[in-house]
Amino acid sequence: MENRTYHIVTFGCQMNVHESEKLAGIMRELGYEVARTEEEADVILFNTCCIRENAEDRARGNIGALKKLKQKNKDLIIAVGGCMTQQPGAAEKLKKMFPFIDIIFGTHNLENFKELFLRRIAAKRSVVSVDEKEGEIREGTPKFRTSYPNAWVNIMYGCNNFCTYCIVPYVRGRERSRKAEDIVAECRRLIRDGYKEITLLGQNVNSYGNDGNEGVTFAQLLRQIASIEGKFRIRFMTSHPKDLSRDVAYAVRDSEKICKAVHLPIQSGSDRILRLMNRRYTREDYLEKLAFLREIVPGCAVTSDIMVGFPSETEKDFLETCELVRKAKFLNAFTFVYSPRKGTKAAEMDEQIPEETAKDRIMRLIEIQNEVSREISESYLGKVREVLCEGYDREKSMCYGRDDSGKMIYFKADESLIGEFTDVEVEKIAGISLLGKSAKRGK
Repeated sequence: MENRTYHIVTFGCQMNVHESEKLAGIMRELGYEVARTEEEADVILFNTCCIRENAEDRARGNIGALKKLKQKNKDLIIAVGGCMTQQPGAAEKLKKMFPFIDIIFGTHNLENFKELFLRRIAAKRSVVSVDEKEGEIREGTPKFRTSYPNAWVNIMYGCNNFCTYCIVPYVRGRERSRKAEDIVAECRRLIRDGYKEITLLGQNVNSYGNDGNEGVTFAQLLRQIASIEGKFRIRFMTSHPKDLSRDVAYAVRDSEKICKAVHLPIQSGSDRILRLMNRRYTREDYLEKLAFLREIVPGCAVTSDIMVGFPSETEKDFLETCELVRKAKFLNAFTFVYSPRKGTKAAEMDEQIPEETAKDRIMRLIEIQNEVSREISESYLGKVREVLCEGYDREKSMCYGRDDSGKMIYFKADESLIGEFTDVEVEKIAGISLLGKSAKRGK
């Protein structure tokens, strides 16, 4: 009997990547193996994203392209889940647009995908399951991890912030924290299995435990994970500026295992726009957080998310963002143009910004951030950094990995080094990355 196979197509963020690992784990538990191509797969799963419109467009395009494959292979099972399907009425529209889809499931139904799949196999007809309300957190979902030596660990789900541009609270539900003991136990297993870097995931990790989870705060959780024996790193994302505390900064400072790097989205440097976004902090609040973070954790690298073209954004608002970017000196920033999402308050606002204006602003902002990033990169030249080797680039014949701050560094070494920590002396700047050579401390 031939092996049954599956293929997963993932759209969106690291949260989705990790959830695809869960879907892969479920499929492997059912006896399926990874297919080399879509054409060879018995099951194709789409894990979708709806944060921005282009993510939805790409997902629909990819799903539509499978119609001919389904016509050739009547036994092919196609499943679509994730944020896109969780939107009100989206599942019905998707089924009408693509009647050949076999399973449609929402973000609240991922943990019981195995039951949905077996129902489809038994009934031989399509299954649609999109719960409107989030259920209790289910532990023990199998995972098939493919990102060694890195591992993703959810510490919470959902979001309570309701930023006016964001669809996440509507498709992911309210905040629910996992029990600290379950998180620590998962991290301990990962370290035992040889993983060297753990990234804790949540829409707002700083509010971990605020839903009454045994009184454990995010800072305390960080310390508990850092107390696990072994050499490994801890990263976390995302931090909402309004909730970043000194306790978290002290936890980062006090452990060599916690990376001196924080992702802290500013979104805009204009107080007026921040109010319209419902971000609940001012630019001065943000800069104050940056100041105490860098005072408590010297050399802490900070990355950010920045949006341009939010409804009614003026040139003055935009220039205030540019000024903040120069002042904040982010190691890197994910810059993007505002995209209206149906169901959010911002989509209903007047004065939507013309596309050409937004494109002009994003290009100017990227140029400013590139200048800042290059200035920071130049400070690395000649220094020796400890790098976790994450992979091997065959085209460049070089290993690559990140240092504590998250800076990507390429260097000549054998691919057997993957998963190991090594010292690298930085010699050149190559775009947003660095080039170096193996070195010893004190060189």
